[in-house]
Amino acid sequence: MMCEIDPQVRQRAEEILGHTFASAALLSEAITHSSVADDRRQSNERLEFLGDAILGAVTCEYLFHHYPDCMEGDLTKIKSAVVSRRVCAKLADKLGLTDLLILGKGMSGREKLPSSLAAAVYESIVAALYLDAGLEVTRNFIVEHLGPIIEEAADSAHQQNFKSVLQQHAQKHLDELPTYRLLDEKGPDHSKAFEVCAEIGGRRYPSAWGNNKKQAEQQAALLALTELGVVEVADDGRVHMKE
Repeated sequence: MMCEIDPQVRQRAEEILGHTFASAALLSEAITHSSVADDRRQSNERLEFLGDAILGAVTCEYLFHHYPDCMEGDLTKIKSAVVSRRVCAKLADKLGLTDLLILGKGMSGREKLPSSLAAAVYESIVAALYLDAGLEVTRNFIVEHLGPIIEEAADSAHQQNFKSVLQQHAQKHLDELPTYRLLDEKGPDHSKAFEVCAEIGGRRYPSAWGNNKKQAEQQAALLALTELGVVEVADDGRVHMKE
């Protein structure tokens, strides 16, 4: 038999989600762990499965529309960093969803719950919200809390591969692909430094030095992106994509 949901727990859940559930049973299922359910089919495991798929789809849609210059490989990397157990668990704890979990006695006595439980309740809540309120409400809930994490992951991905960002920008907006010219090198063979610049359509951009050619090319790409107005470098050194 499905656990009856405590009125205060229901109120707290609905405050967190900004939605009043038509089905209290659905919400109850979303926060019921298998350790307390008479039948595992009455726990949140099935909702967790659905929620994982919905979360992935909403994130992919968000990335597709908000990062038009990113190719499939970059989008996949960002999605993998965002739609993870670690992030889901972090959000569940931050929102207070973990505190709503209905657990068996053996589980509820633990000082700290496993992150897998926190991640599962986030995904199951996403599924319950989708089934009760529809896709639009669910999308808004996901994006509200996951949006900043997506932006942070995207910034991190861009900082790791400026050459990729420059190539995508040049191909789309300049109808040319960048090339990299080695301008100078210095130092002994075991510890050389290299000066490289990016060129696009005959235009040469500021050069950069690196301890190897790959590093120099990445820094040269960053300087080109900065001069093109695609990115800006903050005082703390972090690179941000401009709108």
